[in-house]
Amino acid sequence: MITRLLLFVFWLMHFFPPALLSITGKLLGFTLRNLALERKRVVQKNLSACFPDLPKKAIDRLVSKHFCSLGYALANTSIAWWGSRKKLSELAEIEGWENFEKADENSPVIVLAPHFVAVEILGIRISMKKDAVVIYSHQKNKVFDEFLRKKRGRFSQPKLFSRQDSMKGVIRTLKARVPLFLLPDMDFGPQDSIFVPFFGVNCATTTAPPRIANIAKATVVPVVIKKKEGEFGYRVTFLPAWKKFPSDNIRSDVERINRFVEEQVEGSLDEYYWVHKRFKTRPDGEPPFY
Repeated sequence: MITRLLLFVFWLMHFFPPALLSITGKLLGFTLRNLALERKRVVQKNLSACFPDLPKKAIDRLVSKHFCSLGYALANTSIAWWGSRKKLSELAEIEGWENFEKADENSPVIVLAPHFVAVEILGIRISMKKDAVVIYSHQKNKVFDEFLRKKRGRFSQPKLFSRQDSMKGVIRTLKARVPLFLLPDMDFGPQDSIFVPFFGVNCATTTAPPRIANIAKATVVPVVIKKKEGEFGYRVTFLPAWKKFPSDNIRSDVERINRFVEEQVEGSLDEYYWVHKRFKTRPDGEPPFY
């Protein structure tokens, strides 16, 4: 009942004009910062570990700014879930699509998307232009799980695979030239991960991107979504395809991914998904991070 009520509130939001949606997002972020105390502590811990030279006041300001960006993204996700094609196109403008098209002409493509707060908007926006393979995590709430599956397919027919499924289906579909939308920077546990630095912190990082790219002979095209400066909405940027990836060294490949994510985060510190327990999995013998 509560889930349906919250979704109804979000449905109402998609009617708001941009200025009101922006204000609503800031209020939502303020509420989350003050009520979701466990997640606030996760953000503080992540930022303090990744940027140890920042004084506490600077960390506190960044925490507040992050929740503001998170709230703004959540409010605008209402447009991704219910808005028209025109409205979503205006919310999230795409640049560099030719980088994807060029790669797609010659090989299977892995679209590599760092986990910024507006990643839900990113996935649905891309689906307006191209069907894709999507690996998803089941939500504990069955109503919300079914809702997300439906909304992520509202503009296309994505090929959905659960993280519990075998990768054989993912690779087979990718080889059939359906691009794979892949988030490389979540902590999925020790299986198929190796520890490499992320902002100087040892971090369990999935080896899936180079392994899948190698098996499917796929090209990696990075994409990021960030707020427009001084404007409402977002800019989705497809960057040039990576050359010499994967290499013959999987650790170097994973380190390259983390360096890329770091570079993207440094320009928009508040927009990275710091509420995620990125460092939950620890090497043997290390105490819990959170």
